[in-house]
Amino acid sequence: MNDEYERAFVFIIHHSLIHRLPSVDNLTHSLVGLAAAKAGLERRTPYATVVCVVAANLPDIDIVALVKGPSFYLANHRGITHSLVGTFALAVAFPLLFFAAERISARVRGQKPRASLKGLLVCSLLLSATHPLLDWTNSYGLRPFLPWDARWIYGDLLFIVDPWVWLVLGGACFLLTATTRWRVAAWGLLALVGTILFFRVSLGTDSGVPLLALGLWSLAIMALFVMHMARVGARVGAQMATGALVLVVVYCGALALVHTRARAKAEQVAGGLAASGGERVLRVAATPVLADPLTWRCFAETDRATSRFDLRLGGVDVEEPRDLLSVEKPEGLGAELVKRAAADERARVLLDFARFPSARVVRGAAGGWVVEFADLRFTEPGSRARVGGFALDVPVSAP
Repeated sequence: MNDEYERAFVFIIHHSLIHRLPSVDNLTHSLVGLAAAKAGLERRTPYATVVCVVAANLPDIDIVALVKGPSFYLANHRGITHSLVGTFALAVAFPLLFFAAERISARVRGQKPRASLKGLLVCSLLLSATHPLLDWTNSYGLRPFLPWDARWIYGDLLFIVDPWVWLVLGGACFLLTATTRWRVAAWGLLALVGTILFFRVSLGTDSGVPLLALGLWSLAIMALFVMHMARVGARVGAQMATGALVLVVVYCGALALVHTRARAKAEQVAGGLAASGGERVLRVAATPVLADPLTWRCFAETDRATSRFDLRLGGVDVEEPRDLLSVEKPEGLGAELVKRAAADERARVLLDFARFPSARVVRGAAGGWVVEFADLRFTEPGSRARVGGFALDVPVSAP
C-alpha cells in the first residue's frame, strides 16, 4: 500500500496548497478521507486510500466553472455537485470508472485485477457524503435540494478554515502514516506551510485571533513530532484515526452549543440597535471566526439597514458590539437605481448568492450613478476587495 499512500499525499498537497478552493478547505476534506481510510476502510480493498481521499473532495469538481469567470463560478459553486442527488451520482460514478480503469490497466500489463467494486463503492459513498456535510457547517452555505429547490442552508459552526480540525485529523494521520523519510518530509512541509499561513493571517491587522491560539498551535505541532519519535501511532493503530474523527464530531457538537448562545446574544444586540432607531429586526445570524470559538461575527437585517458586528462571549450580560458596520437601504431615487442595477445578470447572480446583501448608490466618475453591491459576510459596498465575486459595481442611469 506504499504507492497508494504516496499518491494520496500528492493529492492532498496539490489540491490544498496549490489550488485555493473557496469552500471548506480541501486540506480538511482530504484529511477526513485519509483518516477514514486509516480507521479501517483501507482494509476494504486495494486503492481504498486513494478513493477515500479523492471521494472526500469529489463535489468540488465544480471548480471547472472558474474558466467562465467569477460570476459564473459564484452561480454554480456548491450547486448541483453538492446537492443530495449530485453527490450521490458522483459517489457512484467515480468508483465505477476507477474499477473499470483498474481492470483495463491490469489487462494491459498482464496482471490480475486487484480492486473490489463493492469496497470502492463503500469508500466512495461514505466519503463523498462527508463533503456536503462539512461544507454545511460553515457560513458559505450550500444548496442540497437542487435541482428542485435552490434554497441555501447554513450550519454556521466552523470557519472556512479551522486549524483545530487540521491539528486533530492531520496529527492522527501524520502519526499513522509517517513511516518513511519521504512521508515525514511531506508532513513536515504541510505543517510548515500551515503554520506560516496561520501565523501570517493571525498576526495581520485586526485579525482578532488571540495569541493563546498561536501558542496552543505551536505546542501541538511540537507535541506531534515528539509523539512521532516515540512511535505512538504504531502502538495505538487504527483507533487513533477513529478517535480523531469522533473528536471532530464532538468539537462540532460543542460549537453548536456555543453558536446557540452567540445567536441569542446577537438577537439581543440587534434588537437593542433597532429599537434605538425605531427599526424592526427581520433576521439575525451569528457566524464563526478564525480559531476563536468565543468570538462570533454577527449580521442583522432590519427594515432600514443591514449591519455587521462582532461579539465576544464569556460574560453574563450582553457585551457591546465591536466593529459595527451598518449599511442603510437606499430609498426614493436610490431604491429605483438599485432596482435597475439588480436587473444586471452579474447582479442577479450576486444577489441570489448573498445571504446579507447590501447596496450603496454613489456618483460615478462620468457623472452618472453607480450601485455598489456586496455580500456583507465577505466584504462591503465600495470595497476594493473583489475576490470571489462577493462585490460588484454596476453603472446605471437615472430614470
